[in-house]
Amino acid sequence: MNQTSSLRIALAQLNFKVGDLDGNVARLRDEIERARQGGAQLLVTSELALTGYPPRDLLQRPDFIDAQLKTLDALARLTDEDFGLIVGYADRNPHHQGRELVNAAAFCLGGRVRQRVFKQLLPEYDVFDEARYFEPGEPASLVRFKGVKLGVSICEDAWARHQHWEQPRYAKDPIEALVSAGAQVLINISASPFARQKRAAREAMFREHAERHRRPLIFVNQVGATDELIFDGNSVVIDAQGEIAARLPGFAQSCELVEVSAQGEVTPHESADTEPRSDIAELRAALVLGTRDYVRKSGFKKVLLGLSGGIDSAVVVTLAADALGPENVHAIAMPSRFSSRHSRDDARTLAGNLGIEFDEIGIEQPFAAFLDQLGPHFGGRAFDVTEENIQARVRGVYLMALSNKYGKLVLSCGNKSEMAVGYCTLYGDMCGALSVIGDVPKLSVYALAREYNRLAGYDLIPANILEKAPSAELRPDQRDEDSLPPYEVLDAIVDRYVEARQSIDAIIDAGFERAHVERVITLIRRNEYKRGQSAPILRVTAKAFGTGWRYPLNIPG
Repeated sequence: MNQTSSLRIALAQLNFKVGDLDGNVARLRDEIERARQGGAQLLVTSELALTGYPPRDLLQRPDFIDAQLKTLDALARLTDEDFGLIVGYADRNPHHQGRELVNAAAFCLGGRVRQRVFKQLLPEYDVFDEARYFEPGEPASLVRFKGVKLGVSICEDAWARHQHWEQPRYAKDPIEALVSAGAQVLINISASPFARQKRAAREAMFREHAERHRRPLIFVNQVGATDELIFDGNSVVIDAQGEIAARLPGFAQSCELVEVSAQGEVTPHESADTEPRSDIAELRAALVLGTRDYVRKSGFKKVLLGLSGGIDSAVVVTLAADALGPENVHAIAMPSRFSSRHSRDDARTLAGNLGIEFDEIGIEQPFAAFLDQLGPHFGGRAFDVTEENIQARVRGVYLMALSNKYGKLVLSCGNKSEMAVGYCTLYGDMCGALSVIGDVPKLSVYALAREYNRLAGYDLIPANILEKAPSAELRPDQRDEDSLPPYEVLDAIVDRYVEARQSIDAIIDAGFERAHVERVITLIRRNEYKRGQSAPILRVTAKAFGTGWRYPLNIPG
């Protein structure tokens, strides 16, 4: 084997599909061939690349693990003595105690798996549940290739010193151990999901590792979406001084070449230099990717949604057209006796601007029939939320009927602010296969609309939609603020309670009115049962409703 003091490494930031072993291997075969032709000596890809991340209970199927290990052997045979591969996969625990599997990285060289590295730190917080499946690995030995000592780690192994944690989660630091063992270049393969503001914090953490240890560091992240999780890519190469030498694009597949020396020098390919997006641009890109992958990985092409003329459905339909192409989006306006003329006009105008399929189907006839049939059973009681919910549920029946007839997935349009306090109707506007903006606070929904209009250079989303007072239009002259605090207040309280985990007293001490705080938190607690029946919510914050939010369905209000 030819010995050198530097390596040409290809970073393969790819979109894998959970459970699609053949498809995932095909992606890697293509990248291996491209990397060879580009002069790479080593190709590095992400955590659990063969299974896709997170594979969840697929890992409990022995036949799935057997098939995956066969694909690893097939990939290893594509290497030789001058071209290596580092790939994430699930391996069987080599010891006869503990959990049956380990989260692993294989170093393939010379047509076989030459070395295996096991993940040591297993996250068990928020959306992560790796200790359900994996046994922690022992400290990793170095991977030696072409005269360079590589310290390979897997995702959480790099997060032991994360500065934003209130207290250290782990007693050991695998990165420090690799450096102590003599690693000259650090490589971390990850499946690190997106959350707003996370990219900058993650890069700061990796830069701190590189600068503290005076070692170059390569971080290869997964890109794409699986269920509610969105993976942003944004892989980076950091030099021994802690400076970012190369950054792969966010929210897109990419394979870039860098040369890294044992002395810490990093020479990126000239194209491997992508500037990060703004916060709102990242949010838009994440939701577009999350929507596209959820629909396509579910085996569908087209989506359907109710377009009311309000801000939430306006943003969701625009995201959907962006993600899937306007030819794959079908919007249905379903006006009732309470729907304003301007809302109906705004919905039609937006659909025309986007070039999507649009229909208007009124709900007055079935709504009136429900009132007629139920009237004798209501005992003369006044119009209230019952009749409001009937309207939403009629619309849900319409959408689900069209979904069944035409094979189009229904998108739910509720935002995080309203989902938090239950300002949504079970079996009505909560119908759908995917909640696109269920983790997006109301004010950020407006920001997304303004971003789309900025990108378009005109009012793609009609100005009236952004300017009018938010309303569900389920009774005369209804306004959201009749039932809720102003969204500036509501969003802030939800953020403090849900994401920052602040107490009622702490939020009040921050300057919020006690009445608002107590009402909002009471509503959050009372509506847990309702969120438990929600469609999957694309996760874009540090604490989304869904798998990372695990409260009892009935807790004191």
